[in-house]
Amino acid sequence: MVKAALTPGERAVARCDVLGEPPFSDESGLLYRPWLGPGFIATVEAISNWMRQAGMSVRQDSAANLIGRYEGTTPDARALLFGSHLDSVRDGGRYDGMLGVIAALEVVAGFHERGERFPFAIEIIGFGDEEGSRFPITMLTTRALAGVLEEDDPVAAFAELRDADGITVEQALAGVGLTPRGMATARRRKEDVLAYVEAHIEQGPVLEAEGRALGVVSAIAAQRRFEVKLHGQAGHAGTMAMSLRRDALTAAAEMVLAVERIASAGDDREGLVATVGSLRTWPGVVNVVPGDVTFTLDIRAGTIARRDVTVTEILTALEDTATRRSIEMEILPRENLLPSPCDPHLMTRLETAVADVTGQPARVLVSGAGHDAMIMARLVPMAMLFIRCERGISHNPAEAVMAEDVNEAITALTRFVRLFAEDYSKTQGRHSS
Repeated sequence: MVKAALTPGERAVARCDVLGEPPFSDESGLLYRPWLGPGFIATVEAISNWMRQAGMSVRQDSAANLIGRYEGTTPDARALLFGSHLDSVRDGGRYDGMLGVIAALEVVAGFHERGERFPFAIEIIGFGDEEGSRFPITMLTTRALAGVLEEDDPVAAFAELRDADGITVEQALAGVGLTPRGMATARRRKEDVLAYVEAHIEQGPVLEAEGRALGVVSAIAAQRRFEVKLHGQAGHAGTMAMSLRRDALTAAAEMVLAVERIASAGDDREGLVATVGSLRTWPGVVNVVPGDVTFTLDIRAGTIARRDVTVTEILTALEDTATRRSIEMEILPRENLLPSPCDPHLMTRLETAVADVTGQPARVLVSGAGHDAMIMARLVPMAMLFIRCERGISHNPAEAVMAEDVNEAITALTRFVRLFAEDYSKTQGRHSS
């Protein structure tokens, strides 16, 4: 019996699964693909080959973003952009970010197989460091491409940031022949691009709860991130009296609970959440009172006003704890991301595409998670398509999707491109008349 060919959705899921194992992960037994690590470099090579098979030319820009281009009916035409990120958190899932790149690749592969081209080019971008899982900063390469790198983070501010092994951004870039200063040249010109569309797993439970495969995003929530450094006094665990201790870890523990308490008092409908996702102690041995602690703080809400009120309340609580416990504290701002509304016209076309494919009106929802799209919105109109994921789980090896849902997403994105082409041709016709 001849085995049936894989559907585009099945092939996309299978490719994501392949990329979840070494050599595409820096660690055996779990997925960890930090920007510019060995797994990232191997992943770029694998996807580059798939892009070429789909009729695309391939390059990496000066920020190490992977870019595949499917030419339009005329050379050097403006480009409709698709993309998401290639990096992953430690012990993450196989579909976060990666599925958006691979699903877009399947869309282009379909056009290539049918010999179908448009009056614009299609580009797929695999961004480098959306997660910030290696360096304490997110979406650095996205900012470079969007042309806001130096606006947000002067080169001096990010070049010396270090990963857990003490390697700086500058050193990591040098390992692949790039420089922090050169990253700014990845900037795309507004006149060369048309729009940006990102497909992504929902990372939440709404679509599954409502029995829907797809959703259309209306906006991405506002975020603030900080790095908090506490400096107490290290000492012998057996000889330092409890009453004399300046224990940085117990101070951090109290602060973490304050973050949870303050955020929990908010209204879930406002999308308010706060998270301490990483905590490191020094010297980190069993018989020494911790003298130094560094932890991260991530605060998000649907509006700037709600987010910023919570930021003030949390930082005040941290300062009160540090003062009472005689702990020196540094609070270092790392991110300040504004809420990013999706473009209404692109949303309408994406809703139409989803309705055409699924047979029901598209579910519209806000994204509490941050995405490359929120940075790209500063360069070009953007839209996002959400794909159902099992139990809403993400940033976890239990992350799962159904191939049928992914196939519907690929079909909807294909329909979207054709609708976009119809609008584009009408606009060009008006301009020429």
